[in-house]
Amino acid sequence: MSTLIDARGLLCPLPVLRLRKRLLDLPQGSRVMLLATDPAAVIDVPHFCAEAGHRLITSRQIAPGETEYIVERGPACPVAAG
Repeated sequence: MSTLIDARGLLCPLPVLRLRKRLLDLPQGSRVMLLATDPAAVIDVPHFCAEAGHRLITSRQIAPGETEYIVERGPACPVAAG
């Protein structure tokens, strides 16, 4: 995975905003790994992906309170999303 966003220690909405910003710069089909400790990310990341047309490939807890998300950039990446 070449694109990593380390959002550990950041609170809502910063993990999703960082994910959104990174996805805007990538071509369709690119994958991003997001590491987050924000409890709200469990809801925010899937919601963002569904609304913005991206695909949440997987999410898994990698340590207590820390979750890894793999997101694939979708065909549409609206500037106003997020």
